[in-house]
Amino acid sequence: MTENPRSKRLADRIKVIVSTMLDTRIKDPRLGFVTVTDVRVTGDLQMASVFYTVYGSDEERAGTAAALNSAKGLIRSEVGKQTGIRLTPTIEFHLDTVPETSAHLTAALDEARRRDEELAALRAGKAFAGEEDPYKKPREDDEDLDEDED
Repeated sequence: MTENPRSKRLADRIKVIVSTMLDTRIKDPRLGFVTVTDVRVTGDLQMASVFYTVYGSDEERAGTAAALNSAKGLIRSEVGKQTGIRLTPTIEFHLDTVPETSAHLTAALDEARRRDEELAALRAGKAFAGEEDPYKKPREDDEDLDEDED
């Protein structure tokens, strides 16, 4: 799916507005250390999905989600004022799972690296049971026969 350039520009602008609002104007004590990671706007500019991460525990994430949902109207009105578009998009907040996914992938890669090192240690000093390269190769006699036919 190709993205509309106008919706991309609007998404970038909404990201800046929401980040600034969370930093300066939203004073909810439930709001944790929030980082806006991405904003996606639909092609018709009617809905904006704001992805965010929260540093902290699950309780802080739940409190931050509640704080963002309660401040949704204030944020939407500020987006409407600062963008100047005819219809202000509806804003939805989504917890971004990229940090958890990347941590899981990093752990899986570390485990694979550790197993490779164990295998390399077991393989050290060992010899092949048969030939080193068990695959058939074209015989050199066949090449001599092809030259004689020419």
